[in-house]
Amino acid sequence: MIEMFPSSCDTFVALPPSSEGQRVIFGKNSDRPCDEVQEVVYFPARDYGPEEKVECTYIEIEQVAHTNAVVLSKPAWLWGAEMGANEHQVCIGNEAVWGRESADGEEALLGMDLVRLGLERADTAEKAVDVIAVLLEKYGQGGPCMEDQCGFTYHNSFLISDRKEAWVLETSGKYWAAERVEGGCRNISNQYGITTKIDKEHPGMREYARSKGWWDGKSEFNFATVYSFLTTARIESAGTRYCEGKSLLERRNGHISAEAMMDILRDRDSGINMEGMFMTTGSMVSVVPTDPALPGVHYFTATPDPERSVFKPFIFVKNAHELKETSSPSFGPDDPVKNKPRFQSKPDRKHPLFVKHELIVAIIDSYKERGQKITEGLRQLEKETIKEMEKLLEVGVEVPDIWVNLFSGCVQKELGVYSNS
Repeated sequence: MIEMFPSSCDTFVALPPSSEGQRVIFGKNSDRPCDEVQEVVYFPARDYGPEEKVECTYIEIEQVAHTNAVVLSKPAWLWGAEMGANEHQVCIGNEAVWGRESADGEEALLGMDLVRLGLERADTAEKAVDVIAVLLEKYGQGGPCMEDQCGFTYHNSFLISDRKEAWVLETSGKYWAAERVEGGCRNISNQYGITTKIDKEHPGMREYARSKGWWDGKSEFNFATVYSFLTTARIESAGTRYCEGKSLLERRNGHISAEAMMDILRDRDSGINMEGMFMTTGSMVSVVPTDPALPGVHYFTATPDPERSVFKPFIFVKNAHELKETSSPSFGPDDPVKNKPRFQSKPDRKHPLFVKHELIVAIIDSYKERGQKITEGLRQLEKETIKEMEKLLEVGVEVPDIWVNLFSGCVQKELGVYSNS
């Protein structure tokens, strides 16, 4: 097994009074292997029969009677998602975490499968915590988290928000602890962060730690201290990014908007906009008003490096169109991920926007003036789109049919900037 020091992902949430206006702002950078394609896809709500199953990345589980409409940013090779939102304005992002408990288990549910399942099955952040906890208990978590044979595995932490609050959920095998966040801002990175404020937990979590000799059963229980490694390079590198992220949030405290969150996700100096073998392959920012009459606006890049990408908006409306330009090709039962031994080959999973974006990034890197002009054009497009979305966030959706193609329309405008370049 290859030992990797991952430096993957940062997830943020700002609630009133840290956010601007009566809004919840959610953001995540998905940091993954630099050659991995991330797609943005929409699935409408659906009903299912009593005996139906759902095939996740590695295992099949029981399906529920009804799944919510979801928009997801996901590595193209797997079933689950790195981040996303549902029609009830629940947003979820996950992080890789490591601790005393080995993560080298059998194939089970990936943390990314749990993100998607939480979004499909819950209509509040707290219910998503419960959904994920039940699935962990029943099916466990495990299996390779990269599209190759290096055996890269991890436990997961999750940041989950809705219109009124957020929850941090941290796991170690099937054990977990959760903390409610009712105001202010919070970020998570690749380390355990729940300490002594535990609002929900696995009923056997403390006893298990005591039986392993990690806790004496008497001192105040601190989840991060008990379940973490004492000192590892992983924790240190994640710790630096966690502190940088916290500082970036605090600097904007009281004024955190969609643009402020996008700036944080674009920050290179902090390592939050990551470069190298692990890089930011997709980014998401959601603006969710606390007023249930107003829509949430969910921005996704669907391309690597937010500095050279456009955040494009999606809103949940009836008859929303599928997102063809950011959907990767499907290989069905012939996909090398589905066949054992897995990962014998790697098909080309690039979606149409990814292909064009790759060419533009090469131009930006090679020609300074031309590159600057392209970047300015992309920023201008984003600015205009955010302005247009502001009106929606203030007055609501009056004619839903106008917005069924919102995300794809913005992709077309982005492609227009590319072709003019």
